[in-house]
This record gives sequence, C-alpha cells and structure tokens, in this order.
Amino acid sequence: MAEVIRLETPLTHEKVAQLKSGDNVLISGVIYTGRDAAHKKMVDALARGEALPFDVKDQVIFFVGPTPPKPGQVIGSSGPTTSYRMDAYSPTLIERGLTGMIGKGLRSEEVIAAMKKYGAVYFGAIGGSGALLAKRIVAAEVIAYPELGPEAVRRLEVKDFPVMVIIDQEGNNLYETGKAQYRTY
Repeated sequence: MAEVIRLETPLTHEKVAQLKSGDNVLISGVIYTGRDAAHKKMVDALARGEALPFDVKDQVIFFVGPTPPKPGQVIGSSGPTTSYRMDAYSPTLIERGLTGMIGKGLRSEEVIAAMKKYGAVYFGAIGGSGALLAKRIVAAEVIAYPELGPEAVRRLEVKDFPVMVIIDQEGNNLYETGKAQYRTY
C-alpha cells in the first residue's frame, strides 16, 4: 500500500513541490469552498479591482456545494463537483497564488499550464462519498456570497480529509498515466 502524506494547510509552494501525481494525501487545516457561481463572482471582483473574500495565496479550494446539515452536524453531504466548471476561472486564481484545488474529473490545458507556471496541484476526491467526506469537516462557516445558498464560499476546517494528487505542479496527470499503465496489461 502506498504511503499516505499528511498535509497541513496553508499549502505553500514548498509543500506543493513535494507532491507527485498519484500521492495519497490527508489534508488537515483550513480549506475553502467554491463552485462556478462563486468563482465567477471572485474573478469578476478582481476584474473590477476589488478584493477577494479571502486571500487565495497558499490556499486550497474544494469544488463543492454541500447539502444542509442535519441537526448536530457541522455540514451536510460534501461530495466534489465536476471541476471543468471552474476551468474558465481557475487560471486567474492560480496566478493570484491559489496552490490547491479539490474536485473530480478532467482539467483543461489552460488550467494545467497555469498550475505548471505558478506551482499548484489538483487533488481528486471520490465522487459519491459526500457523506463520508463531510465527517472529515470539523467546522464550516459561510464567509461570502450567502445568496448563492449551497454554492456560497465557506471556510472549512478539516481533519485528515482524504484526497489524491491527480495533477502535480509539473503537469503529471494521473488520468493519463493511469490509462497508459492499464494498457500495458
């Protein structure tokens, strides 16, 4: 079984440089949420010269719109959403210092180029496991765009949040290397 890397946020460039495509990672610390509507608002704010709701430098954004929590829960089911919805916005945030993204599915060449240029990684979380992932979230607070409901930006505190490095800062892509490896059998 592969070694599991325990990672504390913030996700500095030094930490990013240690991560390789295929690594299993447990993240602890603060991460933020945002889906396409929130990403559009953030990029539009930057275009107007306004500040973002949080400093993206050395931060991780989880592409999720959690369900409402049941009584006694911190957050509802929190499964990843398809990442390509953020592809139009991610390069702008990566250029501003974003170092990590968590989602599912493929990323565009533009996103991968920005990751390589500025030093960022793309983590995959297992789709369909939202209830289990929610158990790794120990605190959640809406910090921006409450009008977006589930898609509002949240500050999450996570403990041993399980992800895998899909694309590392060198552009090594598990979706590609995994297919190539499978073809050898």
